[in-house]
Amino acid sequence: MKTKYINYVLCMSLAFMAMTSCDNEDNLEPEGNWSLSSPTILAPASSETIILDEVTPNETITFSWEAAVSSADYAVTYEILIDTLGTTDFSTPIFSSESSNNGTDTSVSISYSTIDEVLAFSGFPANTEANVTFAIRANSLSKSNQTISTLNVVRFETEAVAARLFISGTATENNNVLAEAIALKRLTDANGTPSNSHEVYTSLLAGESYKFYSERSLPALQYGGSDGTLEQFGDSIVAENDGQYRIRVNLDTNTYELLQINFWSMVGTPVIGGWGGDEPLNYQGNGIWSASINLLETGGFAFRANGDWAYLLKRSVGSANSLVLESDAASQGVTVEDIPNNQTGLYIVTLDLSAENYNYSFEEDDTVVTPIATPEQLFLFENGSMITEFSKSGDVFSSNVFIPMQASSTYTLNSAMDGSGVSYSVNGNLANSATPDGDSVSDGITLFENNNPFSLVADRALRFSIDFSIPQLSWTYYNFKLFHWQIWDNRVENPMTYVHPNTYTITTDLTAGYDTKFISPWDFDFGSDSPTSSTGNLINSGGSNLLNINTDGTYTVTISLAEDYQTGTYEFVQ
Repeated sequence: MKTKYINYVLCMSLAFMAMTSCDNEDNLEPEGNWSLSSPTILAPASSETIILDEVTPNETITFSWEAAVSSADYAVTYEILIDTLGTTDFSTPIFSSESSNNGTDTSVSISYSTIDEVLAFSGFPANTEANVTFAIRANSLSKSNQTISTLNVVRFETEAVAARLFISGTATENNNVLAEAIALKRLTDANGTPSNSHEVYTSLLAGESYKFYSERSLPALQYGGSDGTLEQFGDSIVAENDGQYRIRVNLDTNTYELLQINFWSMVGTPVIGGWGGDEPLNYQGNGIWSASINLLETGGFAFRANGDWAYLLKRSVGSANSLVLESDAASQGVTVEDIPNNQTGLYIVTLDLSAENYNYSFEEDDTVVTPIATPEQLFLFENGSMITEFSKSGDVFSSNVFIPMQASSTYTLNSAMDGSGVSYSVNGNLANSATPDGDSVSDGITLFENNNPFSLVADRALRFSIDFSIPQLSWTYYNFKLFHWQIWDNRVENPMTYVHPNTYTITTDLTAGYDTKFISPWDFDFGSDSPTSSTGNLINSGGSNLLNINTDGTYTVTISLAEDYQTGTYEFVQ
């Protein structure tokens, strides 16, 4: 009985489903059996000319049409597509927009400013007539039908200026992928308002090319050019040399300039050599430099490019760690100060010059440094002969004098006067610096316990500090300049050339009646107790200005210094 009831219910259910199915199929017309008409364009008229007035950028162009009809009464939506003259498929339009109310309205209004930007992005010059094709496309389910017309639009008189810029190309770090183009930083003017100047710190490949874009996709404003002049939609710029650069773009003057960044370094109180030192950072890519640096003291510092005081990054006053070039601070409406530092020890120092915010950071370097057992004595050997014994204070040995050393010689360190003790060496050449012509030049290199000899890259007189607890050998040398002036603020600072041993020389033009001194700013300042003679003695931080030039002419000037750089002699030969 139960089985018969179940079979009855099953049969009734199948019959009902069959009836319902038949009824639904009668209401569904096969897709191919209905049609969709084309919309009829009402405005603007075919080939109508519209002049865009930049005085009224919010005024609109209205595109309107009569509705398309689905023979099956399906819903119809609309979109407008604009492309270059002669286009028929509109697969990559320069502009597209659905009408309002989810595409059901039969009109679209587009502002003058939007249309002008679209035309600018597509390469139509300002104040010229752009001939374009537009389509009103009706869509219903999977069917589409469109009506095409033409329009002439006169662009704004003033050329569009990109509010943001990106760099892309085969020469750049984005592998020529526009979607990954590198952003430029938009600079501010003296009032703190965004200007039309942009810049980026990045790397370029010689012989390859790049452009600037207003967007990370096309269409976009594009800037090419050559020889420092930008051209909108011009040929790509070709990079002349490999390296890291600051690229600065001025869209007011349509110019660009490149500054090659040989290195950024940390300079100031915390590092070896202080404000006369330089601790170079290594380029990591994408506008970022970093290095592990031993911070010896607390105190202020700055970041310097290429060892040049004209390119000094300092902290923006009132910020946590934002950086601005000191030379640009006033023109960008900010004030700067030395970067404060309260840390000592080994830190990874990072300089981030990517577009969002120039900044710096410190991260403690937890690399394990194994100290070397500190000997009781330490001696310097030149070509196997002992030339200096260092003074000891705790784990540090130092020299209070400048030891004249030669690139043609080899050197070793040993704990015994006769060279029979423990030998020490370093992992690089001495007197090797990214800024060899600085006033005070210093560096620190790792100390090892081995008997490998080491040498110098050039003849120099070095002062040493050797710390076995780090372990590190630090060296310093000085360059001297002949200061020559009648009015101090108009002085000429002539760099002198070092000659072994502890001698500096220069051949230069000198003027009668001018004062002269020998200075390494500002640690050493040599005057004389015989200031009117062509030869005589030199005294550091003492003596008078030399006033010994009686005839204008070319002179060879030589100074020879005692090893402590406190006294010396000079000679002028016309």
